[in-house]
Amino acid sequence: MAKPFLSYLFILLFSASKSLADEGMWLPYLLKQLNEGDMKKNGCRLSASDIYDINHSSLKDAVFQFGGGCTAEIISDRGLLLTNHHCGFSSVAAHSTVDKDYLTQGYWAMDQREELPNPGLTATRIVSMEDVTQKIRAEWKKDYSLTQQDSLFQMQSKALVEIATRGTNYSGFVRPFFYGNQYILFVTEVFKDVRLVGAPPSFIGKFGGDTDNWIWPRHTGDFSVFRIYANPENHSAEYSETNQPYKPIRSLTISLKGEKEGDFTLVYGFPGRTQEYLFSDAVSLLVNQSDPDKVALRNQRLEIMNRYMKSNDTTRIAYAATYASLANYWKKWMGEMNGLKKFDAVKKKKALERKFLELLSSEPTEKEKFISIFEEFHKLYDAQAIYQKQLDYYNECLMGINLFTSARTNEKILQSIYMAGASGTAKEAAKSIPLITRFFDNYNMAMDKSICIKMIEMYMKSVDSNLRVPIVDSLMQAVQTDAKALTDMLYSKSIFANKTKYLKALSEGNTVPFETDIAMRVWRGISAFYNQKVFPPAQQIEGQLEKLYQLYLSKLTVIYKDKKFYPDANSTLRVAYGKVQGYKPKDGVHFDYFTTLDGMMEKEDPDDDEFIIFPKMRDLYVKKDYGRYADKDGSIHVSFIASNHTTGGNSGSPVLNSRGELIGTNYDRVWEGTMSDVMFNPEICRNIVLDIRFTLFVMDKYAGAGYLLKEMKFAP
Repeated sequence: MAKPFLSYLFILLFSASKSLADEGMWLPYLLKQLNEGDMKKNGCRLSASDIYDINHSSLKDAVFQFGGGCTAEIISDRGLLLTNHHCGFSSVAAHSTVDKDYLTQGYWAMDQREELPNPGLTATRIVSMEDVTQKIRAEWKKDYSLTQQDSLFQMQSKALVEIATRGTNYSGFVRPFFYGNQYILFVTEVFKDVRLVGAPPSFIGKFGGDTDNWIWPRHTGDFSVFRIYANPENHSAEYSETNQPYKPIRSLTISLKGEKEGDFTLVYGFPGRTQEYLFSDAVSLLVNQSDPDKVALRNQRLEIMNRYMKSNDTTRIAYAATYASLANYWKKWMGEMNGLKKFDAVKKKKALERKFLELLSSEPTEKEKFISIFEEFHKLYDAQAIYQKQLDYYNECLMGINLFTSARTNEKILQSIYMAGASGTAKEAAKSIPLITRFFDNYNMAMDKSICIKMIEMYMKSVDSNLRVPIVDSLMQAVQTDAKALTDMLYSKSIFANKTKYLKALSEGNTVPFETDIAMRVWRGISAFYNQKVFPPAQQIEGQLEKLYQLYLSKLTVIYKDKKFYPDANSTLRVAYGKVQGYKPKDGVHFDYFTTLDGMMEKEDPDDDEFIIFPKMRDLYVKKDYGRYADKDGSIHVSFIASNHTTGGNSGSPVLNSRGELIGTNYDRVWEGTMSDVMFNPEICRNIVLDIRFTLFVMDKYAGAGYLLKEMKFAP
C-alpha cells in the first residue's frame, strides 16, 4: 500500500521542482505554497489569497460550476451568470419551438419578468476545500482490497461531509486525487433556481458549426447569460416567483482594455477529466483502438442525423442538443488521436518509464518491484483491449439506437410499476405517460431506423463473433445477415416504435406488451450479456489497474524531483495559468493570437447554414458601429488564444488578466492540442477564449440588451 500523500509532502516536493507556466491544473487552496512565486514571475499581480480565501471574499466566490459539466462566472451584484452558448444550449433548446425558434433567432429577456426558469439546472459555488487524506486513510489496513477501501471511503466521506455541513444549507463531497493517494473534502453551495436571461442567435453562438469546432482561427460568439435566484435570505431555494436575484459574495470586474501577446492569463474553472499519468500501453490502446472506433461510429450517426435535421425543422430543433453533444467529442477524439500520434506520445511515455526504472537502480528491491508492476500493466492492458472494444461498441453503437434505449427506459418503468403492487399498477404506469408523450413528440423514427441499420452493420463487421451479444447474432442469422431486414422487423413489431400502442398500454396499466416485446427481448439480451460477460471483468481489470497506478504515482512523484506534479482533472475547482500566445501547427504555418469580425465576414456563406450572417450584424460591421468595444486598432476582436491547460468542463470558465479582471470566456481548445487530456505539448496546446468585448458588443449593439451592462462593474 502506498503511503498517504500529506499536504506537507506536496509542498516540499513541488516547491523544489521546476515549473512550467503553461501546464497544470492546480488546486486553488495550495497556490500559496506551490504556485504564487511562479505566477508572479510570469506577470501575475494577484496574491494567492486574492484567488482563493475561505475567510474573506476572493475570486473563487465568483466562479460556479454550471449544471453538471461546465463553468460560469458572476458578472454583476445581482447574480448575473456568464457561460458558453454551448453550455446553455440545452436550456435554450428546451424553450424553443418552430414558432419561437430561440436557437436560430436568439433570446433576450428585456426585464427580469421575462427571464425563463430551467427546472433541474443548478449553479454550484465552492465554499471550502480541506485535505482529509489522514482522516480517510487512518482506518485502512495494508491488506485492504480496492473494494474494501472504497466501501470504507464511502462511509468516511459521508461522515466528514455531515460534520462539515452541519447547521448550514451547504452540501459536500470527498474526491480522490492521484489515484487515491490524496483525498480532499469540498463544501459546496448549490443554487437550484437558475434562469435564462439571454443567448445570441445561432449564427453567432454556433458560428462555424462543426466545421470550425476545435479549429483555430475561430469566430464563434460562444456565450449565453443566466441569472441565479435565491430566497429572501439569499440562500439556495427551488424555483419560486418570490425568489430574488442572488446577491453574490463576489462578482468579477470587467476589463475593456483588451489583450496583447505575452500577457498573463488565468483560467478558473471546473475541468472535467484528464489522464496525464497514463501508462504507455494505455495511450497506445487509446490512439490505436478506442479513439478510432468511437470516431468511426459517431461519424456514421452524425452523417445520418445531419441529413434528416436539414430536411425538417422540427427534427432539427428536437435533436439539436444531442447532435451538438455527439459532434463535439467526435471531433475532439479525432484531434486527440492525431495529436498524440504526431507528438509520438507512446514513445515518450515508454522513455519516461525506462528512465523511471533507471532512477531506481540505487534501490534494487524497489526496482524489482516496479519491473513486476510494469509487467502487470502490460498483461492487464492486453486483457483490457478486448473489453474496451465491447464497451465502445456498447456505448457508441448499440446504445446509439433509440429503440434499444427506449426499451432500457421502459425496463425502469416496469420496475417501478411492479414495486407499486397490483393495486397501484395503473396509477404508477400513468406517471410515465407525459415522459413517453414528450419522447414521441420529438422522435424521428425514419432517422432512428437509418441509424439502426448502419450500427448493426458496423457491429457485425467489427466485433468478433465470440464477443457479440448472442441474441443479436441469432436474429441476424434469422434474416440472412440483412441489417435492413432486421431493422424493419424490429420497428414494425416493437411497441416502443408505436406511440398509440405504447400510451394505450401505459394508460391501462398493461405490462404484457412490454414484457413480450421484441425490442425488450433484445435489450434484455444486451443487458444480460454485458452484465455477465463484460462489465464485471472490465471493472475487475480497472480495479487492478487502479491499485497499480496508486503505487506508480506514489513513487513517480518522489523519483522525478525536478518535475511539478498536479492532479488529474476530476470536475473540481482548478486554476490554470499561461500567456496569450499564437502557435505554429505545422511547417510554414503560424497562427496569430486573435481573430476579428473581419474574419467572420470573410467566412460568410449564405448557402451554408454554419456560416450565415444576419443582416443586422452585417450592417453594424459596414458602419463600424462598435462603440467602446473596439480594440485600439479599430477592429472588434472576437476570440484569442492562450497557453492555459484546459479541458472539457472549462467551457464557460472566466479568463482573467494579471489583475484578476475578466477579459474573456474560455470555450474551446485548438484541434492539434486536444491531446492535452493525455499529454500536454506547450508548443501547440492552446485554449480558445471569447473576447469579453465581443460578448458585450453583441449584448449591447446587436441584441439591444445594454441595460444588463448597468449591473456590471468595469475596470478604470
